Amino acid sequence: MSGIVKATHRVLQTCVKTANLSGLVSRTQTAVKRDFTRGIWHMSCSRRLDGTLASTSLLHNHSNTCSCGCGLKALHTKADKEDEHSIKPKPLGERELVEFLTEEIVAERKAQKVKSLPAEVEGFTVKGDGAEVVLTKQLKDETIRVTFNVNHTVDSDDFEGDVQTEKQEFSEMRSKPQFEVDLVRGDTTLGFTCSYLQDPPAASADEYNDVFGIDEITLYKGEWNDKVYAVAGDVLDGYLYDLLMNLLEEKGISNEFAQKLSDFSTAYEHTAYINLLESISKFTIGK
Repeated sequence: MSGIVKATHRVLQTCVKTANLSGLVSRTQTAVKRDFTRGIWHMSCSRRLDGTLASTSLLHNHSNTCSCGCGLKALHTKADKEDEHSIKPKPLGERELVEFLTEEIVAERKAQKVKSLPAEVEGFTVKGDGAEVVLTKQLKDETIRVTFNVNHTVDSDDFEGDVQTEKQEFSEMRSKPQFEVDLVRGDTTLGFTCSYLQDPPAASADEYNDVFGIDEITLYKGEWNDKVYAVAGDVLDGYLYDLLMNLLEEKGISNEFAQKLSDFSTAYEHTAYINLLESISKFTIGK
């Protein structure tokens, strides 16, 4: 009887061990199967319907270092977009400058006497390049060239009328530039530096009042350089000085020409001034 019980006990123990081992194997297989299924689900869901990787598209458009600060969320709010495209108001100083320039340009254009600059002055062809102007006349055996620059040439003349009067009328601002006169024959140039006389001496009935004078005279071949000798006009012999002034007058550089030159220079400088105001306004606006 005891042998039968022992045999039965051994059989029962073998069955229990087999059952436990089967359960353990079953649980292990279930976990492995569940993990495997989870991995397949991630791989399938990580792709979009069009076959492209979602993470790849996200990194292509945005990154953690994106300057907009959106990060990997790739979210831009409406306020952020409005801030990017909104125009910030100009500083007060710039706005006041633009307003003043607008009024000043209108006033200067109203005061402008010469709307269109002439192409010739007393038979001389005009060529302007910025602030520099060159007048040229071609004769049979020589070329006469007058060159001047309008920068810093405008002076406000003294007011007209008695100082004691309540209303004082100021004369217009005029440009009286220093100008160079070159008489060119072949490769040789006789050059004069001339300027307007500030206070011409009072002329009697028999005297001729000059509007301009000779500051310097030189003679050179080819191009002028610092080695070329020049003499000041105020140290010349008086009679020689008068003869040189007569020579200039014969070439068309007379008092009348000097007056017309000042008129043209005044108009040219005024136009350049208005253009400068307009350019400053555009620069301030940001155009």
